[in-house]
Amino acid sequence: MQKINNIDMDSVKIGDLSLRVPIIQGGMGVGISLSGLASAVANEGGVGVISSAGLGLIYNNFSNNYMKASIYGLQEEIRKAREKSNGIIGVNVMVAMSNFADMVKTAIQEKADIIFSGAGLPLNMPSFLTEGSKTKLVPIVSSARAAKIICSKWKSLYNYLPDAIVVEGPKAGGHLGYKEDQIFDEAFSLEKTVPEVVSVAKEYIEEKNIPVFAGGGIYTGEDMARIMNCGASGVQMGTRFVTTEECDASMEFKESYIKADEKDIEIIKSPVGMPGRAIHNDFIARVKEGETQPKKCLCHCIKTCDVKNSPYCIVAALYNAFRGDLNHGYAFCGSNAFRANKIEKVKEIFNSIKEEFNNYQKKVVG
Repeated sequence: MQKINNIDMDSVKIGDLSLRVPIIQGGMGVGISLSGLASAVANEGGVGVISSAGLGLIYNNFSNNYMKASIYGLQEEIRKAREKSNGIIGVNVMVAMSNFADMVKTAIQEKADIIFSGAGLPLNMPSFLTEGSKTKLVPIVSSARAAKIICSKWKSLYNYLPDAIVVEGPKAGGHLGYKEDQIFDEAFSLEKTVPEVVSVAKEYIEEKNIPVFAGGGIYTGEDMARIMNCGASGVQMGTRFVTTEECDASMEFKESYIKADEKDIEIIKSPVGMPGRAIHNDFIARVKEGETQPKKCLCHCIKTCDVKNSPYCIVAALYNAFRGDLNHGYAFCGSNAFRANKIEKVKEIFNSIKEEFNNYQKKVVG
């Protein structure tokens, strides 16, 4: 087994951006990762990520026009993060969002360091770059095939290659880029997919170094070390940062993680046509029993949402959970959410991860 360099000492680069610690904080919507969490992670040397999902609801006091409020909200969150941190600030923009173009353009205008994009293939993302822009573009994929398609399209259409790639495995939280029968199939595990995506990235090594980050089920420093031994340059972690003081979610949301047992974490059918991982609660139970029906579509926020046949409004449910109203919503989570047992500071999380990583190094690789 190859020894990994100590993450305290070595810096991983995404383009000309140097990460003191190769951890990307996962973008979690609605409202779970905003400027508070993102700036705290950036201050510790990782990449702090603001989720652009649902900002039109969070900033509805600015405008009752969801699209306008979303643009304003993203501007505000990036500016707030910059006030709190000189570190690396990214934005997560899902391809499936109806305001995908608005959010990408806004992130670039506000000089976000990186845009992360998944929930579909962001095939046209380089087209939004403006002259002189330094914003890095990082697709989130679930397979080597997807990585290959994106690299090929970006290269042929825009003469641009990804600045990094995030591989999100089936143990991730929220919406998953897998069919239900693939989620627990080892053939689709992160450990199998990461080396395949690394191989795709290496095909372009003479033109650009494309580091690969692994996410989904990464909770400890030991998990981090294991997946880096598979070729990943670093990791994406979301769930581990939810139960922090700086996380932007309500205390009720955070406590749902702390109270959860492993059996409470389940795969649900989302109105947007993708499976998702969440913590079971009464709201989810009512949906399964057919008791919850949407009164109206608030904003047509997701292109793939089946509004006419949907049992509930996904953005409303997630917004309610963000605010602490879990009677009318639920908490998305990763497979390890049940391991959370207390509220900590982001700095404490980073210290724990480093210690776990180094202890694993000493034990296994000498």
